Amino acid sequence: MHCPFCNATDTRVIDSRLTPDGFQVRRRRECSECSARFSTYETVELKPPNIVKSDGRRESFNVDKLRAGFERALQKRPVRTQDVEAALNRVVQRLKTSGEQEVKSLTVGDWVMEELRNLDQVAYVRFASVYRRFRDVQEFREEIERLEKEASELLDSRQLSLLSDEFTDK
Repeated sequence: MHCPFCNATDTRVIDSRLTPDGFQVRRRRECSECSARFSTYETVELKPPNIVKSDGRRESFNVDKLRAGFERALQKRPVRTQDVEAALNRVVQRLKTSGEQEVKSLTVGDWVMEELRNLDQVAYVRFASVYRRFRDVQEFREEIERLEKEASELLDSRQLSLLSDEFTDK
């Protein structure tokens, strides 16, 4: 590894740690020539599969297109940048580790919808309206009702009973 300060080739690793997402190793290095310290990040390089579009065309995966889809759906929504990046990274990681040479764009769209559902419901509905090609207000309504139902079921499953079972059986 070349030192970014003096371009010397003799650097040593003084500390290695996993990043919080677990997908990279952060290495703290020190230059033997100028004693400067710097960090490097090591990742496994996996080639993402090609994307098969709904019309049958195939194209190389483009993370910028994926990021643009997230950004359009989340435009003017109160979602932290690091949460968006984490969701984006989960989709990319899922794609790279799929083991497939080709993945349908519909599958990637489903993964994005899962992530958006967890990030922001408005962004989820925005994305769903384009992704599923809603034709009218009724389709919006049905999707929102389905989302509300899922949210209430999830909330119910997380709720603790106010009364113990011995009182509710009577």
